[in-house]
Amino acid sequence: MTADVSNFYYGAVTPVAAYLMACLGAGLGLRCTTRSLRRPQRRAGWLALGSVSIGCGIWTMHFIAMIGFSVQGALVSYDATKTLLSLAVAIVVVSGGVFLVGYRGASPMTLATAGTVTGLGVAAMHYLGMAAIHTNGTLHYDTLTVIVSIAIAIGAATAALWAAVSIHTLWASLGASLVMGVAVTGMHYTGMTAVSVHLTGPSAVATSSAGLLSFLLVMLAGPFVVLIVAAVIVMFDPDMMLGDDNWDGAAPAAALADASHPGQ
Repeated sequence: MTADVSNFYYGAVTPVAAYLMACLGAGLGLRCTTRSLRRPQRRAGWLALGSVSIGCGIWTMHFIAMIGFSVQGALVSYDATKTLLSLAVAIVVVSGGVFLVGYRGASPMTLATAGTVTGLGVAAMHYLGMAAIHTNGTLHYDTLTVIVSIAIAIGAATAALWAAVSIHTLWASLGASLVMGVAVTGMHYTGMTAVSVHLTGPSAVATSSAGLLSFLLVMLAGPFVVLIVAAVIVMFDPDMMLGDDNWDGAAPAAALADASHPGQ
């Protein structure tokens, strides 16, 4: 029997909170990448912080959204190992894309490569997180919708990486992070429309449990703290405190040239 599936068990709370976390991760990633271009001697550290911020933001977005996922007639739980593995995948793959554009610039070939790899990684994180679900049924996916969600992930990743090395002012970065939040959250909910659940066991009385909510909140605590720490580091960085006026002049061309030709 095919069960009724909802992604909005708690109404608009989960999609709005998920979107805000995606924006936070994207915004921090953009600012960290800008800092890496301004400070070549500390580039690796800023790129690493940006990668972790984007990865944690995407992963946190996913599992906040999953708090609103419910299957009528079935209890849902998660495998902790696969859940944490999906976080590691998100951070590692995003790091590959961010470091690639951070050191080699935003040439079309670099962006295409980094965006494709990162987008596939984001999609892998999403579907690995879905594979962590335990319920008295089996999950099935509509192939075409899955392909569309992967295409959105690649497009969003490419745009985010381009913005990371091309947008430098604070307000432009904030605007770009809002757009990236829409793209990343859109990828998630597009992927979720591909899901159907076929019950294979006896129906459960409840459709959600306090235990599941507690599990997800505990899992989210670590990445959320990481994002807060990253935000504090970015906000109190001297360059942020002084503003971007000098960066908007001659500095961008020199920094981007250095990123495109690291050996010079």
